[in-house]
Formats: sequence, C-alpha cells, structure tokens
Amino acid sequence: MEVSEENLERFFSQIGPLLDERERRLMAAAAAEMIGRGGQAAVARVTGMSRNTIITGARELAEGVERSERVRRPGGGRKKAMDLDADMLLVLDSLVEPQSRGDPMSPLRWTVKSTRQLAGELTRLGHQAGSSLVGRMLHYLGYSLQANAKVTEGKQHADRDGQFRYINDQAAVHLAEGQPVISVDCKKHENIGDYANVGAEWEPEGSPTRVGVHDFPDAEVGKALPYGVFDVAANEGWVNVGDHHDTPAFAVASIARWWERMGRGRYPEATRLLITADAGGSNSYRARAWKVELAKLAATIGLIITVCHMPPGTSKWNKIEHRLFSFITMNWRGKPLVTYRTVVELIAATTTKTGLKVQADLDTGYYPTGVKISDKELAALPLQPHQWHGDWNYTITPAPP
Repeated sequence: MEVSEENLERFFSQIGPLLDERERRLMAAAAAEMIGRGGQAAVARVTGMSRNTIITGARELAEGVERSERVRRPGGGRKKAMDLDADMLLVLDSLVEPQSRGDPMSPLRWTVKSTRQLAGELTRLGHQAGSSLVGRMLHYLGYSLQANAKVTEGKQHADRDGQFRYINDQAAVHLAEGQPVISVDCKKHENIGDYANVGAEWEPEGSPTRVGVHDFPDAEVGKALPYGVFDVAANEGWVNVGDHHDTPAFAVASIARWWERMGRGRYPEATRLLITADAGGSNSYRARAWKVELAKLAATIGLIITVCHMPPGTSKWNKIEHRLFSFITMNWRGKPLVTYRTVVELIAATTTKTGLKVQADLDTGYYPTGVKISDKELAALPLQPHQWHGDWNYTITPAPP
C-alpha cells in the first residue's frame, strides 16, 4: 500500500498526542504492517520511535492484544542508573554522611559538598554519575540542603530559667504600677565610610551603589557605637550614637539622655525605673564603674533604679535585640554608613507596623577606658543586692553624690 510519509506524519501528529505509550506503540506497529515493505523504517522516521519499539508492538499484536491499564510491558523502560550500579548509593552515602563513615582522607572531607563535586568524586571512584543524578540520589537517601542552625548554647547556668522568671516578675510589677521598664544594650559597632553594608535594596538596574573593596576601618574616622534604650511599655526606642568608647560611663549617659529626651515626659509620676541588661559588655554585672555611674544617675533624676541582668550567654533573649535592633538592621540594609549623621538618620527613620518609634542622636562625649573603682568606693554605694542572685539583681536608691 502506497502511503506518503507526509500523510503518515500528519496522521501521527494528530492522533499521537491522544494516545499513551502502549497505544502509540501498537498504532505504529499496525501502520507499519499496513504499509508493508519498508513500513517499519518509514514509521520510525515520522514518529521518532526506535525500530525496536515498533517491532515490540508488532510482536504484541501477533500474540493477541487485550485491553490493559499497563502502559509498558513488565520490566520495560530504561533502567535507572541506581539499579544498574547498586553500589553507587552506598558510596554516595559514605561521602555525604555527617560523621564521615567513608574514607577520612576523601578529597571532599574539607570542601563544600555540591552535587557537581560529588559527581566528580563518584566518577573518580569508578561510578558514572552527573550532578542531576546525584541530586536525585541524595533526595532518595533522605538528604536535603541544610544551613547551620544556631541552637547549641553551650553550658547553661543552673539558674538560667529562674532568672528569666525573676525578670518577668519584676517587669510585671513595675508595669502594673505604671513605672518605666527599659531594655538596654550596645548594638554592633559599625564602620563609618563607603563600606559595603549587608543586604540589598531596589535601585536602577546595573547601577548599584559603589563602595570600597576592603572593609578595613579608618583609624581617623573610627566606628559608630549605637547604644540603645527600648521602652517596653511604650514600644519606643532611643539610640545614643557614640564615637569614642563603649564604656560604663557611655552606657549610663545613654540612659540619662533617654530619660531627658523621652522618659521624663512619658512618666512624669515615676518613682522607680527597671533596667534589664546583658550580663557582659559596658553594662556588665561585674563592671564596678557601671554601678557607680548608675548611682550618680539615680541621685540626679531622683528615681530608685533596679537592675536585672540576663543570665550569661543569653543576650539574644534581651528584648532590645528583637524589638529594636533587628528593625534598625533591616532599615539600613544595603546602605553604606558613610557618616555619623547617616547612621543617626537611618536609625531615627526606623518604624514598624506595630507602631515602633525611634529617636536617635550623636554623642560626641569623651568616655575614657581603664577607670578603676576601689573597694571603698564600691562599698559606699547605696546599692542593695536582692535575695535572689544579688550579683544579677540589685537596687540603687537616690543619694547625694
């Protein structure tokens, strides 16, 4: 029977998409038989099927075809690489397994284990695999891309949870009485100049803000020291941007500026002030100068000041970290902090949907390091340790300096 390949191609292009694999195979075999001599070659050319597939269809027709839900014959289809090389899965698992069950001298022991590198190492060991196949095998083995998780906190103080509860109780009492409760800390020191800042912002395509290649700080310009005060009840923040040293005197001066700029007006009837602070840094519970400066502040503003320190190693739980500093970081992402004024303006422009308001200013005061406080000076302070962890919790009463 004479059938042009053009008509044959038109026939299969119309009917082929409506058939599954088995039906296309049988249809191709029937068409080849109808054409006669040269039919298998002609059908193979117009359909793109292999002649072996058409021969298989002819055999199935000769044996008698019954309706079936199976598309392929049992065992049909291309064999999976994992089936052809069963050992490859074991070798890949030994390369990736976190405890390195494989050879400790493997070249991948100290490198990033990408699919491309894993494929190269498998090939080196005699197993042919591409990066795509490696990706599929990793999923089959139960692996997935994972980033480091910050969950290991190291050795914890036995009274850690107890101190958290104590801080919450103290804050609840102060807030219930309308007394101010603030969380304080010094944010990461920031280089001033045309340095790259983490993050990205929308700009004209192909026109990124150009900054210096290196991040070496300029000794003449120095760094910005943003010391923050977060008012828990009012959801307001104050950031004192220093340019000298982060010392206890600077920390207390920052609290004093908050009180004068924001606190006094919001709490005109206040008689007490609760400060929650980290265990280390310029507001460390071990820093004698911190307590001396607080005593001066209490005498100046006439408030009873209670301080509760976070347990060691738990600074990330301090409210100022996730209620103030995190939003400041998001607000200035991708913006070079070229001047101290830039830092102040970006901080002061920080807001949130929940109503956070922030004020900031530059503090050019001189705060020398190495200030020594004698035992006699410390003992003279109007400081009363609490019964629960007096080293972390204490109250300072106003007294003439």
